[in-house]
Amino acid sequence: MEKVRLTRTFAAAWRAGSLPDRPGDTVPPDRPARPARPELKLPRDMPKRRKAGSVAGRVALLHALAHIELNAIDLAWDIVARFPTFPDGTPAPSTFKDDWVKVADEEAKHHALLAQRLAALDAAYGDLPAHDGLWQASEVTAHDLAARLALVPMVLEARGLDVTPMMIANLKKVGDEDSAAVLQIIHDEEIGHVAAGRHWFGVIAAAAGNDPAAQWRALVRQYFKGDIKRPFNDASRAKANFPPDWYEPLAPLETILAGRDAEMEEAD
Repeated sequence: MEKVRLTRTFAAAWRAGSLPDRPGDTVPPDRPARPARPELKLPRDMPKRRKAGSVAGRVALLHALAHIELNAIDLAWDIVARFPTFPDGTPAPSTFKDDWVKVADEEAKHHALLAQRLAALDAAYGDLPAHDGLWQASEVTAHDLAARLALVPMVLEARGLDVTPMMIANLKKVGDEDSAAVLQIIHDEEIGHVAAGRHWFGVIAAAAGNDPAAQWRALVRQYFKGDIKRPFNDASRAKANFPPDWYEPLAPLETILAGRDAEMEEAD
C-alpha cells in the first residue's frame, strides 16, 4: 500500500508540473521492491484456482488480480525510468511520460480497489502464493523499448481485455456485484493502457521505417514464450486501435477449440 500511496502522490506531482521532465540518470533496479509476502512460485507450481462460486474461489481470483496490478505499477514506472530516449536516440517526449505516469496511477488505483474487496472477504494481499512470471516480461525487454511495448501492454494487458468480461459475468452470477464492478473499472481503464502501448509502438516503428504490425509480430515471436490465445475481445481491442489483422496471424488454429473449451469450463 505504500507503493500505491507513493505512486498516486508522484503521479499527482507530475500532473501538477512539480517534477523534472527527465527522471535522471539512475538505472532502475533489475527487480522492484516487493513485500515479504506473498510467496512467489513458478507458474507451474501454483495451486489450481477454485471456481468463483465459493468465497475461497473469489479470494483466489481477486488475489491473483491484485498481484497482476502490483506488477503493473512497477512495469509502468519502469518504462518511464528505463527509457528516457527512444530507439532512434531522440528524447522521449513529455506526452510519452504523461501516458505511462497515468497508467501507473491507474494500476495503483486498481490494486487498492482489489485490496478493498479482499478485505471485505476477510482476506488480504499476501495471504496466498503468487507466480513470478509477470516480471519476466520486463527482464527480457529491458534493452528494447519497442519489445517492452510489444509484450507488456500489447500482449499481457490485451489478454486482460479478453478474459475480464467472463470473470465479471461469473462474479455477477454468484451475486458478487461489488467485485464485478471493480473488474469493470479495471477492464475499461485497461483499454487506455493497451491504446497507449499501441500508439507509442506505432510511433517507434514509423520512425524506423518499419511496418508496425509486422514488427510487432516479429517481436512477439522473438520474446513471448507461449501462444497468443483465443478467444479475443475484438470490440475492446478495437477501442484501443488494435485490429485483428495484427494479432490473428499469431494465434494457432488449434486455440479456437481450446478457447471455446475454456469458455465453457468458466461458465460451469
